[in-house]
Amino acid sequence: MLGILNFIQQVLSTPAIFVGLIALLGLALQKKDAQTMVKGTIKTILGFLVLNAGSTVVQDAIIPFGDLFTLAFGIEGVVPNNEAIVSLGLDQFAVQTASIFALGMVANIMLARFSGMKYIFLTGHHALYMACLIAITLSIAGLTGTPLIIGGALLLGFIMAAFPALMQPTIRKVTGNDMLALGHFSSTGYFISAQIGKLFGRDENTKTTEDVNFPQGLSFLRENTISIAIAMFICYLPVAGIVNFRNYEAAAEIFAGDNWLLFSIIKSITFSAGIYIVLAGVRMLINEILPAFKGISEKLVPNAKPALDCPTVFPYAPNAVLIGFLCSFIGGIAGLVALALMGQAGIAVAIILPGAVVHFFCGATAGVCGNATGGLKGAVVGSFVHGIIVTFLAAALYPILGALGFANTTFSDADFTVVGIIIGNLMKVINGNTLLAVIVILFILPILFNYTIGRKKAENK
Repeated sequence: MLGILNFIQQVLSTPAIFVGLIALLGLALQKKDAQTMVKGTIKTILGFLVLNAGSTVVQDAIIPFGDLFTLAFGIEGVVPNNEAIVSLGLDQFAVQTASIFALGMVANIMLARFSGMKYIFLTGHHALYMACLIAITLSIAGLTGTPLIIGGALLLGFIMAAFPALMQPTIRKVTGNDMLALGHFSSTGYFISAQIGKLFGRDENTKTTEDVNFPQGLSFLRENTISIAIAMFICYLPVAGIVNFRNYEAAAEIFAGDNWLLFSIIKSITFSAGIYIVLAGVRMLINEILPAFKGISEKLVPNAKPALDCPTVFPYAPNAVLIGFLCSFIGGIAGLVALALMGQAGIAVAIILPGAVVHFFCGATAGVCGNATGGLKGAVVGSFVHGIIVTFLAAALYPILGALGFANTTFSDADFTVVGIIIGNLMKVINGNTLLAVIVILFILPILFNYTIGRKKAENK
């Protein structure tokens, strides 16, 4: 029995397999033939794996940049990292996390079926991370055993539907249709970026990130792979050079024997190659998951939309991806400076260093969202503010996690920090049982609201 449960847990926690099973279910509900189901399932898994492989290449190319930045400017602090904090959390809360994760997906489907939030969250690793955060915080609130798991699952199911719902108006602007949603737990930052974009407005005359004109002699920069590689090289060159000449021993460890200039060139081009792979995987995934998801939408959860990982929006504004990353990273530096000044003024704050991974993936998405609502100006300002926001949110969550015994690391993406801060502060004013009641009410309210609206519509007819 334990072996079967362990197998099911591994299947559900393997994002590519989970998304493939969703595609298989959708095709089966449409009564497709065996050949179509096999083909659609495998291509969906393949698309996800290609996307994931590209993300790994991007991370391998961008993480050294963050390390070099820290060494170049001699700054010590905390680099937010979801994987690091989750690995620590799983040591103590593995069973609770796995249970909340599995039941939370069931709760998400129930909410999509019976409420107006018709979003099924398919970014499995983010759901797992959120399950871990919920398990940690609810356990400290005094919940244990079944109440912790049930309450955590209901909260996770609500979050998995609520954040895509928050982002859907913006995603419609990004994609030009209402076929897919965004399932990535940094939606708070994306939403704020989109609202900032609205301050600038966008119409047919608005200059967007994709309208950036290059001089005739630089027309080759119109090709995204070239412009991304060159932009990353411009970022790498000064920090790698400073580290190489100021702290050679530390630099040698990062460069792994390569010349610093050659290292910068290779990492910059590798970064661009990773983006190319990500975009290829996104196209394959969308081409397969959307038709397959039609079966779920029609048969199991009417009008449901798949909520997918953030790189799915990258092809809609490739220039905004690079602009968003750079501006978010600059915002992270601005946030770092602000925190340092607060520390010098005697205010107890954690010094949050700009993590290249969060500022790339989340900052790039913030740039796409800001561009959708406010064009080039929206992308620049929106992603810059995003960089400041994730820095301060991570700093606000840090003492809460430190009090729980998780020092020297914190979550990076905005929604993790928002949820953690809310639960952490609620623990100060209410006990575990009251918190459980709040979670149950939070889950039931959208269903009751949808039922009430449905009855009113039926009566009006």
